Amino acid sequence: MTHKSGKIAEQVARFEGRALDARYLGFFDCFNQEQFYEAHEVLEDLWLLDRKGLDGDFYKALIQLAGAFVHLQKGRVGPSIALLKLARSHLARYPSLHHQLDLAAILQMASQWETQLVGLPACSEKVAWNFPKLSLVG
Repeated sequence: MTHKSGKIAEQVARFEGRALDARYLGFFDCFNQEQFYEAHEVLEDLWLLDRKGLDGDFYKALIQLAGAFVHLQKGRVGPSIALLKLARSHLARYPSLHHQLDLAAILQMASQWETQLVGLPACSEKVAWNFPKLSLVG
């Protein structure tokens, strides 16, 4: 299912046989454990298959969202803000509920994070952020 490392393949395999793609579900699992780099890696295979399709920008936006928090974990505020903006611009093209994800809530959350980060200097990786959690509807 994935050409990624064994760790990433294990993350995906736990969700095989479910109604939604295992890579999609694995993304949320990693994201909610604050494993943002792994969330990106899990979803990348699915995005590569559909990058020019109807959901290409949707998956790209979720990868960008995870990437924003990877940068924040590393104290890189500017790149985090840039990726939050990109993710919001891509997600805004989809209906408010897409693939069981409440995009209106995601857009609001990303906007709040962007507002919170604007003007902050680069910071230490040791900042204790209260990172968001994502959940599917239905």
